[in-house]
Amino acid sequence: MAEALIKVDQLRVIYNQGKSNEVRSLDGVSVEIYAEEYVIIYGPSGCGKSTLLYGISGLQAPTYGDVVVNGKNLAKMTKKEKVQFHQTNIGMVFQAFYLIDTLTVLDNVCLPKVFRGENLAERREAAMRLLQRFGISTQADRFPSQLSGGQKQRVSIARALVNDPQIILADEPTGALDSESAQNVLDIFKDINGTDKKTLIMVTHNPEHLVYADRIIHMKDGKKVREDINTDKRPIEIKEKNEKVGIELTNAPEKISAELRLLMRTFKDLSLKQVGVLLIPFKAKQLMTHILSQLTDEQTSAAESLLKELLFNNIDNDTLKTKLDLDMEKGGAGWNKLRAISFANRAQEIIENAKVIGQHDEKSLIIFTDYLIRICQLKLDAEALLRFRAFMRLRIENKIDRFGLEQKLDAPRRNGGVGLYRGTVDKVIRETEMIMLLSYSAESH
Repeated sequence: MAEALIKVDQLRVIYNQGKSNEVRSLDGVSVEIYAEEYVIIYGPSGCGKSTLLYGISGLQAPTYGDVVVNGKNLAKMTKKEKVQFHQTNIGMVFQAFYLIDTLTVLDNVCLPKVFRGENLAERREAAMRLLQRFGISTQADRFPSQLSGGQKQRVSIARALVNDPQIILADEPTGALDSESAQNVLDIFKDINGTDKKTLIMVTHNPEHLVYADRIIHMKDGKKVREDINTDKRPIEIKEKNEKVGIELTNAPEKISAELRLLMRTFKDLSLKQVGVLLIPFKAKQLMTHILSQLTDEQTSAAESLLKELLFNNIDNDTLKTKLDLDMEKGGAGWNKLRAISFANRAQEIIENAKVIGQHDEKSLIIFTDYLIRICQLKLDAEALLRFRAFMRLRIENKIDRFGLEQKLDAPRRNGGVGLYRGTVDKVIRETEMIMLLSYSAESH
């Protein structure tokens, strides 16, 4: 049987052990991570996720338990072996960057090679290749204080990669970045994992990041509470031994339809209890989240109730517009007229497309894909359009899930994909999955 690259066995980290202020940061965590996996450690602040990451890195000594990387127990390494391990096996990316202000960008990236005693010209050449790859070569002679947060993080990623380690560990790497810079970092990580074949482990508390991972380890109160799987890269014998598909799917009754199984992989809060009539409130809440900008809780709650009525066919679209614009004291949602019209029209368009894809014919496919092209502002030539429609057909017919569709839309055209930009793929996926949810009916299960 293939061995795990990283094996954490009953890891416990206890601070102030035996004292009145004892804290169990980790309490018996066991995890196995295989080569080339992209694993996210997810959970709220203080749940132990960063402690687990530092345990894997060897920077945090265990109170009890073992961490084995590449067949070597970190706790049993000599000092020289630990230095070698950190220099060649592990690259680390931190939220706070930890760049040295008195060194230039180029010298910051070169630093791990300096400790290895490598030739000046060779280490500078290696560093420049990475800076060019991440689009910051023009900043090579600047100092960290002259960079934006996003640029600093790209420098720290280059530094983590410069010794070509097998494993990249990232602790909340987007926590100090704006949304555009954060997306840039996530795209880089995806490329590092997919192209460079690095094993990547990232800590985050942001649920929007979970789609990027092959596996998600959920942490709470110092314990691993569950694992979700998006793409299983583990060896086949491990898959067969531990077959788990995301949430609630392993032990789910056979009567669950394929489309509901795929929806449950996308909408993590969707459970079997919400099938049938109970799905309407869930649909309303998701539709609200999908198309709403910031409103007060009262305005949102009132509008959500009206959406339920619309989905139950108790009111029509014109009534929805009127009631959204009506004062809350009179039973409305207290929106302004323009917002109410825009929202109602958007909701109606999504609902109509949910009906369209239920027809499962060529005409409905064209209508739906033309809608996506318009709403997501896609620019596709004839070849890309054919591929786009073929992949959307697979998703509509539930022959692939959202993650399979994402890969096909994101893949380069030379590899048979559509070659869309990552941000555009996300828009298409979100719109498609929202419509897939609304198209699902209790009768189909």
